[in-house]
Amino acid sequence: MNDPNGPRIVAFAYQEVGYACLQTLIRRGANVVAVFTHRDAEGENIWFRSVAGLAADHGIPVHLPDGPDPATVRRLSPDLILSFYYRDLIGEEILALAPLGAFNMHGSLLPRYRGRAPVNWAVVRGEPETGVTLHHMTARADAGPIVDQEAVPIGPRDSIRVVYERVVAAAAAVLDRQLANLLAGTAPARPQDESLATYCRGRTPEDGRIDWNAPAREVFNLIRGVTHPYPGAFTLADGRRLYIWWGRPEQTHDDAPGRVTSIQPLRIACGQGSLQVDSLQWEGACAQRADDSTHGLYVGQQLGAAGTHH
Repeated sequence: MNDPNGPRIVAFAYQEVGYACLQTLIRRGANVVAVFTHRDAEGENIWFRSVAGLAADHGIPVHLPDGPDPATVRRLSPDLILSFYYRDLIGEEILALAPLGAFNMHGSLLPRYRGRAPVNWAVVRGEPETGVTLHHMTARADAGPIVDQEAVPIGPRDSIRVVYERVVAAAAAVLDRQLANLLAGTAPARPQDESLATYCRGRTPEDGRIDWNAPAREVFNLIRGVTHPYPGAFTLADGRRLYIWWGRPEQTHDDAPGRVTSIQPLRIACGQGSLQVDSLQWEGACAQRADDSTHGLYVGQQLGAAGTHH
């Protein structure tokens, strides 16, 4: 049950991590006085649960601004500000309004993978693990002192959806065990080691373009890092866009990169090794299993073109 006498929390939240963390606050009876979130973007695949809906269901006022306004936040008199996968930068003027501090949940083991889409990048780059970090918010994004972290494994055939579900669970667990410290103003503050910092940019659908000159393992990492519910990895086949949703890297290498070397199973040569395709989709059509011989590809067909390594 909500404690109306507890510290006043203003939460900035979106996507599944935002939903799970807000759910944790509600379950713990925290005094969440307002939630700032985003309108769902037109054309985006909204596969995650609604932060706005969860807040509304529990009588928490919802704000949907184009950007957080300091005057609006000031009127809410926050004691504590929490950010969970909120997409806009929260300025210093807002951060300074909360006497108990402002904290963010980031989807990596900081200081590695500061920036956007850290879970996707970790899978695309073949990392064996990622995680979450709860940290103090400062003027520099993702650079504040660390409160707590939890690692999650990334198996060699784990999809982005599987990994992201682990990240969501880890985020809720970290918030749950640190909430008392946050409310008491006693949250730990371990400085980040700047010498270990790495950065990642936001990804766009175009970043899913496959470079067949890359090793098969890298091609597969790209596929599993942007597969459903994300926009997907793709190549061109006779001028048409072809999405590859799943497959497996193989050691065999018997043709020029991007050349279709077999139909059943569907196999495509890479810079090192080859990719056996399990699921594909022509743009504008339905996804299908690659062992369906009617998929329209043929032995000797050249796919895609040289691109940049991911």
